[in-house]
Amino acid sequence: MRSFLKPVFIVIAVVADCVVAQSSALPLYTAPQNFRIYPSGVTQTEVFVTRHPTSADILFSSANTINLSSGFISEGVYVSTDGGISWKGNDTCTGAPLLFHKGDPGITIDKSGKFILTRLGFQDGLFSHVSTDLGKTWSSQRTIGIERQDRASVTSDVNPASLYYGRTYTAYVELLPPFPLKVSFTNDGGTTWTSPLSINSPTQRCQGAELALGPESSVYAVWSGVISQSPFTEDFIGFARSFDGGATWNVVENIIDINGIQGVLAQKASIRVNGLPRIDVDRTTGVRRGWIYIVTAQKNLAPSGTDPDIIFYRSTDGGTSWGSGKRINNDVKNNGKIQYFPAIHVDDDGGINVLYYDDRNTSSDSAGVYLSRSTDGGGTWQDFPVSDHHFRPKSIGGLGQGYQGDNIAVTGVSGSLVPLWMDNSSGLYQLWSARIPLSSLLSVNRTMHIPQEFWCEQNYPNPFNPTTTIVFSLPTRCSVTVSVFDVMGREMATLFNGEKTEGEHRIEFSLPDRMASGVYFLQLSAGKYHFTGKMVFQK
Repeated sequence: MRSFLKPVFIVIAVVADCVVAQSSALPLYTAPQNFRIYPSGVTQTEVFVTRHPTSADILFSSANTINLSSGFISEGVYVSTDGGISWKGNDTCTGAPLLFHKGDPGITIDKSGKFILTRLGFQDGLFSHVSTDLGKTWSSQRTIGIERQDRASVTSDVNPASLYYGRTYTAYVELLPPFPLKVSFTNDGGTTWTSPLSINSPTQRCQGAELALGPESSVYAVWSGVISQSPFTEDFIGFARSFDGGATWNVVENIIDINGIQGVLAQKASIRVNGLPRIDVDRTTGVRRGWIYIVTAQKNLAPSGTDPDIIFYRSTDGGTSWGSGKRINNDVKNNGKIQYFPAIHVDDDGGINVLYYDDRNTSSDSAGVYLSRSTDGGGTWQDFPVSDHHFRPKSIGGLGQGYQGDNIAVTGVSGSLVPLWMDNSSGLYQLWSARIPLSSLLSVNRTMHIPQEFWCEQNYPNPFNPTTTIVFSLPTRCSVTVSVFDVMGREMATLFNGEKTEGEHRIEFSLPDRMASGVYFLQLSAGKYHFTGKMVFQK
């Protein structure tokens, strides 16, 4: 529920009651029912999900799991065989040696249906385990690299037409100067791995490696180049591509200048966040086959505003060139609302789906989950709420300043989307999910959730010259009046007088030229609802 400012003076107004909204030919979109995929007493955070290449209803998810009492850290193994409707699993990957696990899983399913999981070692190094029985039992560890490193990304080539069909790749950033991106692969389902290859020699520290496969024997890697001082803000996106199965790479250290959000969010109990790039590729047979998509969280650099926004980039020529960024969260720019931790998935119809945390419908100390979706290659976007409740983020003790996990996930299956995220509304961080039929996103008459209560935001920018905006939302259709009063309570202008439907609305206005600089009060009356806010006009 949104709070709104109390009037600083009394205004008496007579307005008509709101009327009940009439039924529409198109259904209203509402957030899907949320559920925990594996309720337990263990902290679950930083989730990934992947889909079986031939049995699409089989999903494999993993996350960091932390027993806060014993300090034991592992990787959860969660499996659905019905397309994300129900889940089974374990909060511990049981591959030996059990006490050598340190979380940060990377996961994939290869062409034969093997589950492959990579994770960090208790001291340093990257190791893998394999399961041939849908995650019930796991092999002992296999060594990939022994360096000190960040979480690895994993993907498997499951395209029978590919020259490298069956090859599984992993990539990570080595946490020693010059902080290069390293890549290794396996041709035998994770039994043996090639020696990790440094594919770049950066002049600026790399962070956050992620892999994606193209439709024709190509593999892509992205990462961020960060500034040299804490909090290591993301400065640009690096990109590499290989057409020979990862043996050689074409590397461009800076394809896009960005300004990420690496640091802490003071509004949300100083949790640690990042603006690391996430990538996916259109592998359908449609007209956008081979298009590459990247999303990040950014601020203070166009097209993002002064608060964290989700920014989208695309390449239509295999990564040779990149279009300008697009802000895809459709709340009003610079409204103080925060979006972070985007995850991206291109579904079987070529739709682009970006999942992220968002506080547009709650207070700044809380968060919910939203989906932005495009069906035209990223040209236009619609927003849909995913979470049916909010939560108050906080850090998980003992795991570094502000840590609450660094990413969330989304995939598609059988005409539906399956998002996964972590929230602590149950008392500790657990993995939550929902199942969103794509049909529910195609024929709706609102891209925003219809609120149960009236809310109105302070105008922004404030102070302003010459234009400012007010955003409000109505639970039912109402007659709306927006007026401006001076400090003596005298009405100076009527900015809007008419009817508005249920849902979110924005009114952009400029004050008349006759009005002097100074303090004014904006009043919105909508049926039985009233809002009054103080605003400053500067000529």
